[in-house]
Amino acid sequence: MAAVASSGPKVTDCVTKVALSVSCENLLDMDTFSKSDPLCVLLMNSSGPHWCEIGRTEKIQNCLNPKFSKPFVIDYYFEMVQKLRFEVYDIDSENQSLQEADFLGELECTLGQVVSSKKLTKPLVMKDKSPAGKGTITICAEERTDNRVVEFEVSGRKLDKKDFFGKSDPFLEFYKQAETGWQLAHRTEVVKNNLNPMWRPFRIPLQSLCGGDVEKSIKVQTHAEFECINSKKKQKKKGYKNSGVIIVKQCKIVKDYTFLDYIMGGCQINFTIAIDFTGSNGDPRTPQSLHYINPGGYNEYLAAIWAVGNVIQDYDSDKRFPAFGFGAKIPPSWQVCHEFPINFNPSDPFCAGIEGVVQAYRQCLPQVTLYGPTNFSPIINHVAHFGKQAMQQETAMQYYVLLIITDGVITDMDETRSAIVNASRLPMSIIIVGVGGADFSAMEFLDGDDGILRSAAGEAAMRDIVQFVPFRQFQNVSYVKQSLCRHAPHQLL
Repeated sequence: MAAVASSGPKVTDCVTKVALSVSCENLLDMDTFSKSDPLCVLLMNSSGPHWCEIGRTEKIQNCLNPKFSKPFVIDYYFEMVQKLRFEVYDIDSENQSLQEADFLGELECTLGQVVSSKKLTKPLVMKDKSPAGKGTITICAEERTDNRVVEFEVSGRKLDKKDFFGKSDPFLEFYKQAETGWQLAHRTEVVKNNLNPMWRPFRIPLQSLCGGDVEKSIKVQTHAEFECINSKKKQKKKGYKNSGVIIVKQCKIVKDYTFLDYIMGGCQINFTIAIDFTGSNGDPRTPQSLHYINPGGYNEYLAAIWAVGNVIQDYDSDKRFPAFGFGAKIPPSWQVCHEFPINFNPSDPFCAGIEGVVQAYRQCLPQVTLYGPTNFSPIINHVAHFGKQAMQQETAMQYYVLLIITDGVITDMDETRSAIVNASRLPMSIIIVGVGGADFSAMEFLDGDDGILRSAAGEAAMRDIVQFVPFRQFQNVSYVKQSLCRHAPHQLL
């Protein structure tokens, strides 16, 4: 096994298993001489109108208020909208055929809604969307994963001198016992030229260290000392004791909180949208403009709003999103503004759902004059202000995601870099979508995937909070959506 990196979670960690437990109340009674015998079926929307069955609960005899014991265990992806449909049937046949069963009601929702609610109760409806009597369904979500980690503090004392011209350069390796033998689970950093090293505190996932079983292969102790024995030296040297001592100053198992822990614990994601209204987009009245809305009601700005918004909105309780524009001359003064609400209501810039954002954008477009320059820092600092307020809270209950949709080169690069570095200390992420075919090298630089972003003064960002995707490089909108959103959970952690 490769060494476990200590720099934090990877993108692949974004998928986790969730157990969904189902119960119902006040189901329709379809049997004449007894009560209904309910069973719940879970289906997931794969693409378009196609639904595939994920699993079924057990059947409960003669019960209108069933609590099913068999949960549905499914993979949860933050960056995907996973549509679910729970169907409840009264099963009368021995083979549990749905064709021969009476339909008792259904619920359609997304996995994100269930996860963010932790416990979701909704009325059941029939196929024609009429109420299924007084029937309700409750879905409870629970994360199924061992997310414990072992925290170590280790030092050495009086280690052997191995180098001819200097002292040793010690490091430690931790191995996991597997069926194929010992596998490397973690390697510490090298402490140069030191016979009494003190390694930086490090963490190893319990799953990587011992398969989650603390009794298997690794004995966890606190304040333990281990002698380093060199077998060859022991044979040759009379009176040999050891080649030094390794001291485990701390070794404890802790829970490594996941994105799901924060969401299910009540953390709210606050989504803000910023739209580029600079003149380089072209005249919105002409088909050559990136703001031109074609007869089908589409442009790249709208596509990006829908793609990201549909994922984020499940985690926002009130589903009201502030939406701003920048780089345009706006009424009544017709001065250039780099941070104006697209509904022209500074006291209440919120839009009702993603549909409200789309409607406000359509109404705003003919009322402004596209101009310039392209400044990002004002809107970043605007959202960062709320992030600072969230930092004053005792609990981590608010996280902010800023979506910037733009067509070109940033004018205030130095100010933007400083704004991002400052925001990297706050509960905040920035998603940038590049529309059109301009040079987006500046956006890729801000993304920070190739190295740590620094301000013009040389100050380093505390973490990577920017994710950039050039819209036209991906024809599949669902792939754009996943690419944009998959980093947000790890930025939150």
